[in-house]
Amino acid sequence: MVRIAIVVGSTRPGRRGRQVADWVLKQAHGLQVAEFEILDLADFELPLLDEPLPPSLGRYEHEHTKVWARAVEPFDGFVFVTGEYNHSVPGALKNALDYIYAEWNNKAAGFVGYGSAGGVRAVENLRLIAGELQMADVRAQVALPFATEFQDYTTFTPSPAAEDQLATMLEQVAAWAGALKPLRE
Repeated sequence: MVRIAIVVGSTRPGRRGRQVADWVLKQAHGLQVAEFEILDLADFELPLLDEPLPPSLGRYEHEHTKVWARAVEPFDGFVFVTGEYNHSVPGALKNALDYIYAEWNNKAAGFVGYGSAGGVRAVENLRLIAGELQMADVRAQVALPFATEFQDYTTFTPSPAAEDQLATMLEQVAAWAGALKPLRE
């Protein structure tokens, strides 16, 4: 069975991303299409990118980079849970993506966005980044507007439509992760 990491893309105090990631994990377990696990950027405390060499060389110098690379490498695909910050991705997520390279290659990516416009602009930015990192992003995505999916803009209360969108996206990520496995071997 393929392994998919649900990446919590914000480290901001009061973030909504962990609520959303926990929901994704709960829904994913019900589908039984892959093994799912949360990978929370807040647990890694990555400083601003401080590696002296480009990550495409794979010669990581700092221990925090090596720890991050070892955490990402075993997964076959990723579901990125991202808020939308100023029409783009949170800086912590972009930084974490930039730290490593080969660990992302030939793996599937799906997206769950949240924010005033459902995080769709952040997801569009992530699709460009994923392409450069040689990830295959799936078509389906989940957009969670604050006005409809969060009670009082704070407590996550997903709708049945969001659950349906999530199931479709998770199935696509699992299928693509499996299909890409020969490229990684």
